[in-house]
Amino acid sequence: MENIKYITENFGKYDISSIDSYMSIGGFEALRKAVAMDGDAVAAVLSEAKIKGRGGAEYPMGRKWSQARAVKRPHHCVVCNADEGETCTFKDRELIKNDPFNLIEAIIIAGWTVNAEDAYIYLRAEYAYLRPRIINAIQQAEEHGFLGKNILDTGWSYNIHLYSGAGAYVCGEGTALIRSIEGKAGRPRMKPPFMKQSGLFARPTCINNVESLSIVPHLLRNALPYMQAGTKESVGTKLISVGGNVNKPGVYEIPFGISIRDIIYDLAGGVQEGRNIRLVQFGGASGKISDDRILDVPYSYESFTANNLIIGSGSVLVIDERTSVIDFLRYTQDFFLHESCGQCTPCREGNRHIRIFLEKIKNGIHTDEDIRTMKTFATVMPMSSLCGLGETAQNALKSAFTIFPEVFTVKKSAGGI
Repeated sequence: MENIKYITENFGKYDISSIDSYMSIGGFEALRKAVAMDGDAVAAVLSEAKIKGRGGAEYPMGRKWSQARAVKRPHHCVVCNADEGETCTFKDRELIKNDPFNLIEAIIIAGWTVNAEDAYIYLRAEYAYLRPRIINAIQQAEEHGFLGKNILDTGWSYNIHLYSGAGAYVCGEGTALIRSIEGKAGRPRMKPPFMKQSGLFARPTCINNVESLSIVPHLLRNALPYMQAGTKESVGTKLISVGGNVNKPGVYEIPFGISIRDIIYDLAGGVQEGRNIRLVQFGGASGKISDDRILDVPYSYESFTANNLIIGSGSVLVIDERTSVIDFLRYTQDFFLHESCGQCTPCREGNRHIRIFLEKIKNGIHTDEDIRTMKTFATVMPMSSLCGLGETAQNALKSAFTIFPEVFTVKKSAGGI
């Protein structure tokens, strides 16, 4: 199976340091088309393509832009979430590395659509080496009249600002991210107010991740190839990050609807040394897991929902038989225990105690009461945590209760009185 090219169409086709090279392959034609349209018409293009947010929340993107545009307050802003912190997720990095001008064009189109005055890119700390690439693209866009005052003689002014994170996973959550930009501790806040009404610097804010934004110029230039790919409910293509115990880990662009088997064995070259699959996790550390029974399920929103899975950030992590289910859950729990901001009790204490229970299971000293309490914590955390980290931290554990019930069995002593 060949890796298709739509979102990644520009990869390798132009000199990523030169805006003139980007323009020679049609760069900024989508922006010219957008500014000749009403913002509602641009949002309608996204709605027709049924694009859901590619950062994990899966919120319809056209609806988000329409709602942001409808807020009747001044000084709107756009935020590009480039804080790609989900484990086994590195697709946004490839978009920034290989097509930076397309991302800048997309952010400008977003600003036009929602009537924004400023945009802010929040870049993951580990991607600091990509800062010069982004700054160069912003500066050249300014020099060519695509940013700054009176863009393309429309009378509209707009600027893009670049901020760097400090390595906190929780800052991938929208409200924590904007607090970090504001110079505050990167901790989530309660909603409402929602960001579309009062977000960054208390301004109406529209936030999208890198992949979500990067699709937009391609759609405005030629939506037909995208609309013809995928399934009825999951239109188009998706970037996925495949990692773990596969022979060819990497970023692949796929049409929605291909099977998990095709992804793992055709694109990623199968499991290393022909070993058996222990489990597959979808959507990063906060995603759900399954075993090899999932291999013939299509990769689409509707199929994943029917099988109690989530696409999330688009990662596919393959774990082979060398790692036990409990060890995998322990490693995942260590990640959330480290990355929880500690602000709310359910997440702070829930993650800590579940880690203790998993250690007891590892050592074979757990009790039935331990399992019941752990299941209670895993159920309460999503309902009571302040942000998405606490809400999703136990997704892998909860799916393991169903897929691998045997690993939680309490072994009864064979001894007498």
